[in-house]
Amino acid sequence: MKIHIKNGRVIDPISQLDSQLDVYIGAGKILALGTAPAGFIANQTIDASNLIVCPGLVDLSARLREPGEEYKATLVSELQAAVAGGVTSLACPPDTDPVLDEPGLVKMLKHRAKQLNLAHVYPLGALTRQLQGAVLAEMGELREAGCVGFSQANMAITDTQVLWRAMEYAATFGYTLFLYAEDAFLAKDGVAHDGEVASRLGLKGIPSAAEALALAGLLRIAKETGAKLHISRLSTAEGVNMIREAKKQGLSISCDVSANHVHLTEHDLAYFDSNCHLKPPLRSQRDQAAISVGLKDGTIDAICSDHTPVDDDGKLAPFAEAEIGASGLELLLTLTLKWANQEKISLIQALGLISASSAKILGIPAGQLSVNSDADICVFDPSLYWKVEADNLKSQGKNSPFTGLEMAGKVKYTLVNGQLVYQA
Repeated sequence: MKIHIKNGRVIDPISQLDSQLDVYIGAGKILALGTAPAGFIANQTIDASNLIVCPGLVDLSARLREPGEEYKATLVSELQAAVAGGVTSLACPPDTDPVLDEPGLVKMLKHRAKQLNLAHVYPLGALTRQLQGAVLAEMGELREAGCVGFSQANMAITDTQVLWRAMEYAATFGYTLFLYAEDAFLAKDGVAHDGEVASRLGLKGIPSAAEALALAGLLRIAKETGAKLHISRLSTAEGVNMIREAKKQGLSISCDVSANHVHLTEHDLAYFDSNCHLKPPLRSQRDQAAISVGLKDGTIDAICSDHTPVDDDGKLAPFAEAEIGASGLELLLTLTLKWANQEKISLIQALGLISASSAKILGIPAGQLSVNSDADICVFDPSLYWKVEADNLKSQGKNSPFTGLEMAGKVKYTLVNGQLVYQA
């Protein structure tokens, strides 16, 4: 299949390319930018006038709910949501049912995803068996099965000796650990940020110190072992400062923040909106401001969707009992554009946070528009407004704190391996 994308504004964060160029695609690759290769005859032409052509987005955290929780969402529904949001590659955490701690499960997930011919799925394997934090999983076998890194999802490893051994092993073989920084005991039974809003609403809080304490331990062990560490979904000003300092010291560390935390604070919990029951909890305005600064100065490497589809019943319970999570795959682009517009950030820098940077962290060949690279491409209209409503979301999980809001930036076409997989 040969495709010609014409008249689009082509943006590639890696090469810093930002100009109006035609893109020529064949055999799943980008054949040329600007001038057509000799003898090129397109089977399909996409007119990208007034549209932006950028690398397919790469999401560092998207739960697909398979295997085991198909009543919440399925591989089909969530990968359709991914391509509708311009996401062509995504990493999924290991907290499925059963847990992704067996090579057979990883292979099955990869195989099923590949058959669908939608977005690329890159599983994160469980760091410990059953995510219980006691016995290390077979990391070597999981890597061979297709895991790009290892994670505990939202579960902590309270035994620091196990954590030390895990990092030593990972450092030996060059594996990346994707860890969430939260002290399990300080966060126990907490459902919101430990601040004025939680106090007023009578909700048990999770203090900022829960992130700082856990992060201090992770950074210290990473320094001693030389492990490659990625901190998932940073949420506090103190956490941002600690990462900034660790990078200055030369630690092999990266981090991301959820798109929800870029825009929302504890004040959005008003009236007990269960769509705002997230992990980490929505923090203070000071924390949100620090996150924005961290994104601008490069302390925070990427923005993820933290896509966690929940069935309707899961969100109908009272706030403290409602299931954690929000649907985000289809909002990753528009929320990033909204932030960039507010903070006067260039499109090329903003798009890098959800494509090239994320791909680099995962160590995958994605997030770039260059000759001979895989033709995973997102074509979107930056000025087209759309309303976040259940009917407008492909994801089976309709739960979003942004429901009812109008957003700018709509994906028009998504290509994966040179095939058109979504068209608005």
